[in-house]
Amino acid sequence: MPKTIYRREHAALLSLLKKYRDEAGLTQVQCSKALGRPQSFMSDVESGTRRLDVVQVRDLCNVLGVKLTKLAIELEELLAEEG
Repeated sequence: MPKTIYRREHAALLSLLKKYRDEAGLTQVQCSKALGRPQSFMSDVESGTRRLDVVQVRDLCNVLGVKLTKLAIELEELLAEEG
């Protein structure tokens, strides 16, 4: 099985997180600052070079104003659409 950063599930997760950030009207700098991290953190997350654990995803969801459960449901729906 390939590393998770190369799987379509990872790409789908990143696209949803970027979509939520855009919808929240936050820049990478603002989002990173809200998380107490340097700007490079969000850049690395969105480019796929930094993996997140579930606690970090939850923290990011809180900053973006999205429930973790909503992210999980939308991720599964997106993956189902892609087949």
